[in-house]
Amino acid sequence: MHQLSVGPGDVAKAGGVRATSPLRTVSDVILGVDRYSAVSVLDSALNQDRITAGDLALIPNLICGRRGAVAARSHLAEADGRAQSPLETRARLRCVDGRVPPDALQLEPRDDDGYLLGVGDLGWRAPRVIAEADGRSAHDTPQAAFADRRRQNRLVNAGWAVLRFTWADTLQPDYIPQTIRQAITRQPL
Repeated sequence: MHQLSVGPGDVAKAGGVRATSPLRTVSDVILGVDRYSAVSVLDSALNQDRITAGDLALIPNLICGRRGAVAARSHLAEADGRAQSPLETRARLRCVDGRVPPDALQLEPRDDDGYLLGVGDLGWRAPRVIAEADGRSAHDTPQAAFADRRRQNRLVNAGWAVLRFTWADTLQPDYIPQTIRQAITRQPL
């Protein structure tokens, strides 16, 4: 059993049940998980508007003096609400760790007429490389596969290299950064 002291601003009602507020919940969770999970929780909470970028500045005070606070504070700087899934977060962190950080998230490349060709999860603008984090739930239907192919064809025809990664790829620390590095060096600048 774990007992927790909470203040009046730390409690909210969800479906009639008292629970800790999203900010308090996120603060507590990131104390006890690894970096990839912590940043994924932060990204998800930001993306879903459960917390704001301004709330991130409050977290150090909420976790001060607690076990795991030093590591948790370092994860705050890596949070980015543009990530739309834990898979995108993990792929981005693998790129950061592999020294090929993307310069854009949710990149919106356009053709010469301004037509949106698609939205890339991770992007490197100058070498025109996009990395897609293909999760099972969003990409496993035939309709999604056909839409992905059409979008990829538009991007490739416009001079973009499109790479696709899965959860299994994030489990190999060097695979994603090496693959991206190869694509960057092969793309004409």
